[in-house]
Amino acid sequence: MSGASGTGGLRRHHVKMSRIAIVSAMAQELHGLQQGLSGARCVQRAGREFWTGRLGAHDAVLVLSRIGKVAAATTVTLLLAEFGVERVLFTGVAGGLGPARVGDIVVADTLLQHDMDASPLFPRYEVPLYGLSQFPVDAGLSAALQVAAASALAGLHLEHLADFGIAEPRVRRGLILSGDRFVASAPEAAALQHAFPAALAVEMEGAAVAQVCHDFGVPFAVLRSISDRADDSAHVDFERFIADVASRCTVAILSAFTAT
Repeated sequence: MSGASGTGGLRRHHVKMSRIAIVSAMAQELHGLQQGLSGARCVQRAGREFWTGRLGAHDAVLVLSRIGKVAAATTVTLLLAEFGVERVLFTGVAGGLGPARVGDIVVADTLLQHDMDASPLFPRYEVPLYGLSQFPVDAGLSAALQVAAASALAGLHLEHLADFGIAEPRVRRGLILSGDRFVASAPEAAALQHAFPAALAVEMEGAAVAQVCHDFGVPFAVLRSISDRADDSAHVDFERFIADVASRCTVAILSAFTAT
């Protein structure tokens, strides 16, 4: 989709003025977004803090997802059942697969649970009783998010990119894998790449969010910053990368997305 048509899709969503949820996998992201939240009010549910208010041109709810598929599913279910949310954006970091490199931004087009295996009753990776292994995102919402990501990266100046071997971050769009384990070895990453050649990233929450939004019929999109290559170097400078690069990129992207 061209930049012009993607921006048009973004405007159509904005005209509706529906309440949007931003679910952050990282506390640093959440804190950065909270600084731009006007009329902020905190509501506690199930040990979670849901921050409501205005973010840019939008009525918004901000919340930390917690880690893993069950925790993320609980968080999003609460958003949809109790906060009147009509669209969901999920953000965080992920390990890169295939061409995705550290510093790149991946916008999902589909999500899959790589640790789902109910065979022989159901095909491997298929979610039982759904007839699906891959859950598609909302195309218009994701296209608008991709446009916002490209615009934000073009105008963002990060002085620490070279410290992480990042020359020029790219925005990519494709399959994201989710599972309840942190992939941090080269053999694990290679096995996932062999099983899913089109995969660009692996993380621990997105596909669960996709399944919940599918159940509720709510549009959603997933944005991930690539923090490592999902191999034996995955722990190197992780916290510093989140603070200096990933969280700042995500806040800039979502600020651009919610501006109009």
